[in-house]
Amino acid sequence: MEVALRTLELTVRGRLDGLLQGNHLGLVPGPGTEPGEARIYQPGDDVRRMDWAVTARMSEPHIRQTVADRELETWAAMDLSASLDFGSGACDKRELAVAALAAVMFLTSGGGNRIGAVVDNGTGQRRLPARGGAGHGRALLKQVAETPHAPEGTRGDLAALLESLRRPPRRRGLAVVISDFLGPTDWQRALRGLGARHSLLAIEVVDPRDIELPDVGTVLLSDPETGKQREVHTTPVLRKEFAAAAAAHREEVAGVLRRAGCAHLVLRTDSDWIADVVRFVVARKRGWSGGTA
Repeated sequence: MEVALRTLELTVRGRLDGLLQGNHLGLVPGPGTEPGEARIYQPGDDVRRMDWAVTARMSEPHIRQTVADRELETWAAMDLSASLDFGSGACDKRELAVAALAAVMFLTSGGGNRIGAVVDNGTGQRRLPARGGAGHGRALLKQVAETPHAPEGTRGDLAALLESLRRPPRRRGLAVVISDFLGPTDWQRALRGLGARHSLLAIEVVDPRDIELPDVGTVLLSDPETGKQREVHTTPVLRKEFAAAAAAHREEVAGVLRRAGCAHLVLRTDSDWIADVVRFVVARKRGWSGGTA
């Protein structure tokens, strides 16, 4: 485990080093908490940032811009339920979830920034306090990676995991949700509540078998969170219906995240996930600075 985590750290640092140059706003651009200059309201602006005093004085709607805090506190909600104990690509979804956390840690480290995590494998939550420093980061990553696998038939509760980041209330910061987001979207209310105080980033971990069935004839399908199994024959019609249902679910998830104001990064077990992280960060930085893609 120590060797694997050290290799992961070197891989992430080697390919992401210098990407942000110390500016954590590049990961998830968004408002800070310190008041800044007022400017004219533009369609799409958050009405909660309306500066009514300036609006009344100028007879034109204005919003109050904010400046990001100099220190960032990041909390990660790590969904390690049984559905992540699977992978048909270069790694399984759980390994990719841990790798995603490593990327977030590196991209938000330095300058007094802190990171903590709440981990749930379906059998109970474990809270790892937010601290700074490379030593804490390595220890936190190791503790998350060593989280026991849940017994088959154990259902995760993403809504409860998100609620655990809301209470007790914490200083404004970044909340990162790492999950495969399979199952009902009954967590959307908790996510919206979390977004009322924090910037949000959702990292969706996807395996090709979440999206489509292979053409392999008869196959035994298993739901690790219920323990139910079913033998099916992967006919063209079944494969088409499965793909359509999977696409509809992913679109529903994307819509919920979008309405909550949540940045959305998709990582796949069969792709170069670090390259996907780089593209995401570069796009966010360009969007925040007003550049074009």
